[in-house]
Amino acid sequence: MKRFIDITLAVISVVFFMPLMAIAVISILISDRGPIFYKQIRVGLHGKEFHLFKFRTMCVDADKVGPYFTASGDKRITRIGKFLRKTSIDELPQILNVIKGDMSIVGPRPNVPQQKQYYSDFDWQLRHSVRPGITGLAQSTLRSLATEEERLNLDLSYVKNNSILGDFKIIVMTVKQVFFKGGN
Repeated sequence: MKRFIDITLAVISVVFFMPLMAIAVISILISDRGPIFYKQIRVGLHGKEFHLFKFRTMCVDADKVGPYFTASGDKRITRIGKFLRKTSIDELPQILNVIKGDMSIVGPRPNVPQQKQYYSDFDWQLRHSVRPGITGLAQSTLRSLATEEERLNLDLSYVKNNSILGDFKIIVMTVKQVFFKGGN
């Protein structure tokens, strides 16, 4: 049932957000040379790695000149990238990951493989017993303000208590975060 809901919401989202995604593509092309999309290896269901898609918000080869994470005021982020991140528009290409089956609309955000070192083996396996999501409990409540420990606790809480109704609540909370609390 969850997969059916994911596909349905993803297809509706593609249609709904197509004009916004077209504007993002044009803005990236005008403001900065280089690819429109950024793809990164992430860890999905049962530890299977996949390529996560985003609109590129950083300078070309940013991952070669800095860490896998960004910090406040990161100089690698482009001008248009700041806006795309603040509004979470950079995440819209992940709808394709949902359609492909790599991700769900709701679930823990997918980790990069390097983050495994921060988990016990049990927590890592538990966290990856569900598909990662475009949004999750941590993103809908604390956004980027969550510490690693808070994010882990919220992700594990989601895995242990996930439900269709809970997913719809997280979607509503995420919309409130993005539109009424200033985005990311």
